[in-house]
Amino acid sequence: MDIATTTVVETRRLSRHFGRIRAVDEVNLQVRAGETYGLLGPNGCGKTTLIRLLVGLLRPTTGEAIVLAKTVPNKDILSQVGYMTQAEAIYQDLTVLENLRFFGSIYGVDSTSRFHEVLGLVELAERANSVVATLSGGMRRRVSLACAMLHNPMLLFLDEPTVGVDPELRVSFRDHFRRLNEQGVTIVVSSHVMDEAEHCHRLGLMRNGRILAEGSASELRQRTRTSTLEEAYLALARGINELA
Repeated sequence: MDIATTTVVETRRLSRHFGRIRAVDEVNLQVRAGETYGLLGPNGCGKTTLIRLLVGLLRPTTGEAIVLAKTVPNKDILSQVGYMTQAEAIYQDLTVLENLRFFGSIYGVDSTSRFHEVLGLVELAERANSVVATLSGGMRRRVSLACAMLHNPMLLFLDEPTVGVDPELRVSFRDHFRRLNEQGVTIVVSSHVMDEAEHCHRLGLMRNGRILAEGSASELRQRTRTSTLEEAYLALARGINELA
């Protein structure tokens, strides 16, 4: 697939500090239109904080983030952005369909056919009237994803979207994300699962709030002369340690 050269997300020495902790430390990255860009690294490396900066939920300590040609935070881009949080940001005492209707009201979506379309995508059509609190953890993740995609955003931020999702549905998600890319939708996804990262166009390997390296999975393996992404990540992390 050809990837457009338009930059949708850009950061310039973006940092966020919490006291002495540098959760995000002078990150520079560019994400192009129509690609899936993966933030890959262990828990606590700064992936979620970086995404929260990009969607405007946090203000940077230093540097800047430009999303859809606007410096964030900026409310003007919200209608074009979808965000699936790491923890389910849905209402436990509402049904699945009621959650969709609620989030639809925020985005101006009031289409029953659209509600059922996204429920079919996440394979929850038969649970539309189930109270969210009665669902399994994996099912709640699927509700969160449905809510994030409801308004057909041009930019999707997905924080660990496949945690607790069964392998068959994970494949279905990847197929749908690929179709979204083909339609010009840009996806930024975080994960600590190396296998998931293989399906991203490009990756930013993160450690201690910084980007260790960028490139496709094959480029990163070739660069480190390793056979797996996990080995590539460890080789790059060791290289940083040796320089420290």
